Order: sequence, then structure tokens, then C-alpha cells
Amino acid sequence: MKNTDAGAPVIEVRSVWKIFGSRADEALEAIRRDNLTKSDVLQQFGCVVGVADASFAVAQGEIFCIMGLSGSGKSTLVRHINRLIEPTAGEILLNGRDVNVLDDEELRQLRAETIGMVFQNMALLPHRTVRDNVGFALELRGVDSYQRSIAADETIAKVDLTGYGDRYPSELSGGMQQRVGLARALAADPDILLMDEPFSALDPLIRRQLQDEFLALSQVMHKTTLFITHDLDEAIRMGSRIAIMKDGVIVQIGTPEDIVTKPADEYVSDFVAGISRLKLVFAHTVMQPLEAYRANGGNGLDETVCPVADPETDLNALVDLSVDSEHPILIKDDGKAVGVVTKTALLRGIQGEP
Repeated sequence: MKNTDAGAPVIEVRSVWKIFGSRADEALEAIRRDNLTKSDVLQQFGCVVGVADASFAVAQGEIFCIMGLSGSGKSTLVRHINRLIEPTAGEILLNGRDVNVLDDEELRQLRAETIGMVFQNMALLPHRTVRDNVGFALELRGVDSYQRSIAADETIAKVDLTGYGDRYPSELSGGMQQRVGLARALAADPDILLMDEPFSALDPLIRRQLQDEFLALSQVMHKTTLFITHDLDEAIRMGSRIAIMKDGVIVQIGTPEDIVTKPADEYVSDFVAGISRLKLVFAHTVMQPLEAYRANGGNGLDETVCPVADPETDLNALVDLSVDSEHPILIKDDGKAVGVVTKTALLRGIQGEP
């Protein structure tokens, strides 16, 4: 199921609803007609709204984070992608193909070849070696043992477990077991990775190390990834874009910079209140356009002595430039001056003010 259009999204979720309960269809009709809240639906129909009208698209090679507190619907939503959960309404398209219309054999093929899954509980087979665990998806595909072993060993090396192929899960630390789970998902060379809180049970140092290793792998392998987390720091670190969920609703989708600098509502604002902006906010957000700077009487703009940065320079790097110069920072894009970052604008940007 390869994507033939390089510009088309790999994953598309279109107006997906999931309502749990025997009166789900009736409840959905009432929601659309009367704009009922989640508590209204529970009271009137005895149904629970798990996901409410969710829509997003994920591009090839993107790490798309879905973030929310427990009960927000993030794990429910991701389980629609491989149809572990059937939607009450809406469409899920993978490489343009509607998952909901696949028959049993097509669905098995999708799960075996197109999607790899990594969850918090990696469910390794305790009686199998690391090599056999990693090659398990290939075994289900009917790949012979020799080819499975070669593919497993190659993937084991990618997750930095060379030499552990003959060990059993009980002989490994938690972080090493999680690497085996990731290797098992990667061994079948899927187009899509679904990662549901894969590192949340690990100690902070191991967790950060695995985050770094996955980001490095992602740059090489270009897997399209849905990454689920309840931790905003992790979402910001891992995601190209982030979707924040509350009560089954996606309340905002954006880059980490968008989420931090332009929160959609008070709920998102509360989440980002304690997040450092130094490596998330960039010059293009805090700079004053060159024409406006000059029109407002800006001075000290001697291009021969001003420090220079590009629009994608983060606040942390801008601070380094600013402390070494009394002049404002000149922002250039493709060699052309486009804006100015003054010390005042830089400080306001760090504070989170316009």
C-alpha cells in the first residue's frame, strides 16, 4: 500500500467520532442536532464520547504527536488507524485507502506490512529470544528463518542492541526491552509507526536517551509516525506538529512554536505556561520587519557591525548573539535583510509577550 502521490498525506483522519455505548448512533445524531456536551450524552443516552469530530493529516516522514491527559481520547483515536477500534462515524485513510472498508484479509495485511506498533507495554514473548521477538512479524508473513534472522539482526543493530540477539526479555533492562519492541515494529519495514506512550514507564534519563535515539532513527528511516504522549515536554521534543486533545476533542494542532506562542484557549495556555521558549521560538516570530523598524525611527542599524541571524534562529542562539553586541540583530533570509530583533523584543519573546 505505497503512496503514489508524493504530495498526498500518508494518514488522513476525517471527522472521526467514537461513541461507546449501545445507543451510539442515536447519541451522535442528537449531538449534531442539539450540540450536546459529553456530560449531556452520558446523562441522556448512557454513552461515552471517546473521540469527537477529529480531523488531521500526517505527511510522509512526519512525527505527529497527539498529546492529552488521561481520558482525553488520544489512545482511542490512534487505535482507529489500524482499526483496533471501529469508528462510530468518519473516515481513516492510509495512503488514500479507506481502512474502514477493508475485509479481514486486507486488514491483516495492513497490520502486518503497513503499520508497526510500539506501546508502553511492549508485550514481548518471554519464551523467545530477542532475535525471534524482533522477527516475529516477518514470521507471520511467512518469511523463512534465514531471511528473518538477517533482517532481525540488522534491525537489532539499528536500536543499539548488537550482541543481545540470543538473550531473553527477562535478561534485559526496561529500556532495552523497549528497544526490542521498537526493533520488532521496524523489522517489517512498515510505512507507518503507531507509538502509544512508548517511553512513559522509563526513568527520565533512559527516556531521554531513547527519545534521542528514535529521533536519530527517524531522520534516517523517514517513517511516518503517530506518537501519543501525556507529556507536553515530550510532545514538543518529538513532534513536527502537535495535536492537543481534551475530552475527545482536538483543541489545537500546530508546530511546537505555534502551541507555545499562540495557544488556542485557556486549556492550552495552562499546559504551556511552564515551558521554556528558548529553543521553541524563532527569530521570525519576534523580529520587527525592516521597513517598520526604520519607519519607527530605529537606529544603530549598521549592517557592517550588527550580528546577523536567519529567521529560523531560536531565542537561545539570539541571546548568545545579543550579549556579545550592543547592536540589534539583523535578520537575513537568503542574504536579504528582512527584519530586526532588538534587545527589548528578545526579552519580551523570552517572557512570552508580544
